[in-house]
Amino acid sequence: MVMLESNPPLAQVYHKISSVKTICERAHVLQSEDECEKFEHLPLIDLKGLTSSDDDERATCALKIVHASSEWGFFQVVNHGISPKLLSQMRREQIELFNASFSRKSTCGLLNNSYRWGTPTATSPDNFSWSEAFHIPLTKISDQACYGEFSSLREVMVEYAAAMQKLAKLLAGVLITNLDQKMEDFEKSICCDESTCFVRLNRYPACPLSQEIYGLVPHTDSDFLTILHQDQVGGLQLMKDSKWVSVKPNKDALIVNIGDLFQAWSNDLYKSVEHKVMANPKVDRFSVAYFLCPSYDSLIKSCKQPSIYRNFTFGEYRNKVQEDSKLIGHKVGLPRFRQ
Repeated sequence: MVMLESNPPLAQVYHKISSVKTICERAHVLQSEDECEKFEHLPLIDLKGLTSSDDDERATCALKIVHASSEWGFFQVVNHGISPKLLSQMRREQIELFNASFSRKSTCGLLNNSYRWGTPTATSPDNFSWSEAFHIPLTKISDQACYGEFSSLREVMVEYAAAMQKLAKLLAGVLITNLDQKMEDFEKSICCDESTCFVRLNRYPACPLSQEIYGLVPHTDSDFLTILHQDQVGGLQLMKDSKWVSVKPNKDALIVNIGDLFQAWSNDLYKSVEHKVMANPKVDRFSVAYFLCPSYDSLIKSCKQPSIYRNFTFGEYRNKVQEDSKLIGHKVGLPRFRQ
């Protein structure tokens, strides 16, 4: 039986946009960054405190979430209510999906035809990612027609998306309340539900060029917040105090990070922090990200005055991000919307 190649042609595309000079320069840059501080103490928050009958415990837990969102823009959560069994099922199904042939993944309309790989807009090694992904709107997750022969994935995806949505709303409620707003009032103007949010399945194939290339280029997230379930391979790094720091995997924790919209909404109280994934030379890395996004016509405005940013819709923001990526090869983001 002939086994079809599952990897997308990442190396071929990478070499087209590279040269001997840029490869040497890139290797030097990545080797320097790989020596970043090994920070093992990313804030770890036990979410049992949010459901405690003790007012002080709830307040203390909420304060930890707010502090981490303000100081780090990233934190880890345990006792988050999502079962280890569901997370393991999701990982197994994800691996099976990515093990399909490249032609199957890229041409057969799987998961709303949401397969993507590399960086189509890349013009240099600096903005090329050694990765592949399915970026699926929640509206399509229950659609049986999206799954083809991967029928067992559908049930897991439906349960996973619902659990992540519940957790995301819980965390967003804490952050909104801290801004002296009511979650009910926020949801009247900003809709973040099954019609607007996304799940992204990520695979970072083992990379023989790992000293030259990113698994995922440095970026911030263009949503309110992201919840990430990663494996134990490692490679995630974030910017802290102008230095790259590595996030040590914790098998019991999910990672939460603030997105651009919460930074704008909070008038820079919460931080949307640049982060990246380093390629691994020997093993594949897998992760699943849940993105809490509003509708495209949702108006993003600061909760306090004077506002650092002008009002803008999420659709306007997304369009500008895509425009910058095509024109200059990378996202600019919030600085485009400063007053």
